[in-house]
Amino acid sequence: MSGAAAGGEGRSGDSPAGRWAGWKLLALGLLSASSVLVAAPAAQAMSREEKRRLGGQVLEMFDHAYSNYMEHAYPADELMPLTCRGRIRGQEPSRGDVDDALGKFSLTLIDTLDTLVVLNKTKEFEEAVKKVIRDVNLDNDVVVSVFETNIRVLGGLLGGHSVAIMLKEKGEDMQWYNGELLHMAKQLGYKLLPAFNTTSGLPYPRVNLKFGLRSPEARTGTETDTCTACAGTLILEFAALSRFTGASVFEEYARKALDFLWEKRQRSSNLVGVTINIHTGDWVRKDSGVGAGIDSYYEYLLKAYVLLGDDSFLERFNTHYDAIMRYISQPPLLLDVHIHKPMLNARTWMDSLLAFFPGLQVLKGDIRPAIETHEMLYQVIKKHNFLPEAFTTDFRVHWAQHPLRPEFAESTYFLYKATGDPYYLEVGKTLIENLNKYARVPCGFAAMKDVRTGSHEDRMDSFFLAEMFKYLYLLFADKEDLTFDIEDYVFTTEAHLLPLWLSTANQTAPRKNITTEYTELDDSNFDWTCPNTQILFPNDPMYAQNIREPLKNVVDKSCPRGVSRAEESLGSGPKPPLRARDFMASNPEHLEILKKMGVSLIHLKDGRVQLVQHAIQAASALDAEDGLRFMQEMIELSSQQQKEQQLPPRAVQIVSHPFFGRVVLTAGPAQFGTDLSKHKSGTRGFVAVSKPYNGCSEITNPEALKEKIALMQRGQCMFAEKARNVQKAGAIGGIVIDDNEGSSSDTAPLFQMAGDGKNTDDITIPMLFLFSKEGSIILDAIQEYEAVEVLLSDKAKDRATIFKDKMIPNYILDSNLEMESLDQKSSDNDSHNQRSEEMAADLNLGSHHSEEGGGLDSPTESSGNSFSFENQDSCVPKPQEASSSQISELDEYPEEQSKTESDSNPSNTWDNKGQSMESILADWNEDIEAFEMMEKDEL
Repeated sequence: MSGAAAGGEGRSGDSPAGRWAGWKLLALGLLSASSVLVAAPAAQAMSREEKRRLGGQVLEMFDHAYSNYMEHAYPADELMPLTCRGRIRGQEPSRGDVDDALGKFSLTLIDTLDTLVVLNKTKEFEEAVKKVIRDVNLDNDVVVSVFETNIRVLGGLLGGHSVAIMLKEKGEDMQWYNGELLHMAKQLGYKLLPAFNTTSGLPYPRVNLKFGLRSPEARTGTETDTCTACAGTLILEFAALSRFTGASVFEEYARKALDFLWEKRQRSSNLVGVTINIHTGDWVRKDSGVGAGIDSYYEYLLKAYVLLGDDSFLERFNTHYDAIMRYISQPPLLLDVHIHKPMLNARTWMDSLLAFFPGLQVLKGDIRPAIETHEMLYQVIKKHNFLPEAFTTDFRVHWAQHPLRPEFAESTYFLYKATGDPYYLEVGKTLIENLNKYARVPCGFAAMKDVRTGSHEDRMDSFFLAEMFKYLYLLFADKEDLTFDIEDYVFTTEAHLLPLWLSTANQTAPRKNITTEYTELDDSNFDWTCPNTQILFPNDPMYAQNIREPLKNVVDKSCPRGVSRAEESLGSGPKPPLRARDFMASNPEHLEILKKMGVSLIHLKDGRVQLVQHAIQAASALDAEDGLRFMQEMIELSSQQQKEQQLPPRAVQIVSHPFFGRVVLTAGPAQFGTDLSKHKSGTRGFVAVSKPYNGCSEITNPEALKEKIALMQRGQCMFAEKARNVQKAGAIGGIVIDDNEGSSSDTAPLFQMAGDGKNTDDITIPMLFLFSKEGSIILDAIQEYEAVEVLLSDKAKDRATIFKDKMIPNYILDSNLEMESLDQKSSDNDSHNQRSEEMAADLNLGSHHSEEGGGLDSPTESSGNSFSFENQDSCVPKPQEASSSQISELDEYPEEQSKTESDSNPSNTWDNKGQSMESILADWNEDIEAFEMMEKDEL
């Protein structure tokens, strides 16, 4: 690696390997420990042929994702794999802060550059670099996240430049390259610098690529807070840019931000909070952990020492690490605490981003807790197929999404390299199988909307290509399989490659070590050399297995449920004139009684109703007391129903051409009809639209519905009445589609369809509910393909099972997709994140009854707000975190029925709209509510 980088902006001074070999040893020397730790007998060594086969499978998966991005999305920032189109900011519905990563700069291609070289695709890399140089514009009038743009785009350009000059020095490829990527990186670096215009040195969270900050055109620069990781995850990219170019300003700004964060740590605990005021330095969120909002701050302190050789970074990391292990680490858990009261937990759940931490512990040399935490996470994955975005301390799903994050694969790679234990190869094999079974779609890989049902999001983030395939390929690759020595580089948090020789290139002026000014350091906590592998990994073939063994069943341990106290409240005190269990929102007499008790009924946008009591509006003090008792009874009744009548979400899987089971729609269940959880094969059939479309009277097209699954529109009558009518017409199942145009399970809470207050044992067919946008996918498919077949089930079925003994295209089953049946107990325990629509309130007590007839001319916006009920049993998810809903429909305004039937005729609706399948699918909203905190703080 002799000679300067092309373009005149290379490393300065002499470059013998001896000047930076020390950092190489420190960073990756412990990876040679595989020669010390012999594989445990329980983990059979994987043959070289099997490793080669799995490595080849990773390459095929990458090709599938990358080629579909280039074919269907480029030059857009990201691929939308369900609709086979590019995600262009401003042309798709806003996803909030998630979209701050998109800058109209072909994000996925830039993020993938060095992955191409790691996977030995040098020709594709050369073509990709030419496209970036020719097509990418960094001067767009768009507000972007400083953090995301730094780690993905700036890091991607620097990683691409690093491997480009490496290939050029080899004398075979990239001979034309003249530092163009580095020039673009420098241009982007200057566009990010205005964000650092604060007195503290902490950057603003966002910047306009064209106009910077504050000017009216910038549309940003008024924020006051940023996350710790957002301000503390800059030093690798900015220092590398300075070392590559000789422009020290970038490293200086990044160092100043790190210095300020270190100074503002909580001195007694040595912990940092999640978010901080960029002007005053006050902590805004004072909880501390190793997940979202903080994670890569710790990572960059250690890796900055590895890359730059500055002792102060190691001192700071070790000080923080000691505090983490003292307060946050509760093996195998990593739980957030309060920085001022670190013995007090700040939350009872963990987010998936902490999965990177075992890998960082390997680099630190602390192997035992790394093995423990990794094994706990693996047990969660084996239960849910993927790591949910968040899960509770008793391993229930807290946030069910999974956007194909790579952090667990990253830790798996580092643990294997550190231990040589073939167990981690088997873990990697499981990750590959799950991606192919559950996330692979015709146009790439789709994020999981709900890990419990297998439903998808129209999303494939750039980090999936930048990190996931890189770590998986390296996991199974031997040294001879790579075209260069991977140990010559350090990975950024986005897995971009920065060469270790930067430690001696264009160094900034010597700086005073400010770390020891703030704390007395315990030298015994600092490792100044490569860890001794004989101490790190005792020469015991059972070492790693003995650590993992106690954690094998940690996720499956049972958790007792608390006793409900609803009965006590329901049976105590004098009887009010109206009992909550008898209330019907459509009964005029009941509404009059409510008015007398000072209870107001408010119709919400999404068709629900809200009950709010104002005692001052009651007719008398006694009526006000009755009203208060009624509201308390309603709350207790709802709480009891949420605990006793919860049903998990169901799945509607389109199995006909061209979907072949790859599109899974999240559906709401019914409290009547066939219980799909007990009907493992589900109900499969072609769909047909009922006439009348609302299904509220005798079906006039029974011949069309016979032996088919009937589609009906919500409204005009009870759900049970619809079911009886289509069942009488010969239908084998029913799907009710919401009449609130634009409603979607992405943004609105699911609910379960309640009965009509009568015995519903006569209903024997399965009934499911779809929001408008999900239902539109089926209706639009009918318009395009006529014959549309679906499968109604408790969760998505494996395609090999669906198409058993049927002729289907080879690519559907070409990945050995034999799916294991999922544990039903897991589903029963964890499928309750449907938000409660049954009770809603403001700061006063409020509720709404299950029999309110939502669905009559309701606005299209769906509200996710619902009343929160405190649950004293920590083992049972709180209703606001994981609950179900009940909504029944009323026979209101019957005189308008004929008009409604005419207006809601699906053929008229779709002919008038003239929307294509792509435009309907592209209109899907992302689940903003669940990601709000994590995306704002970190992602």
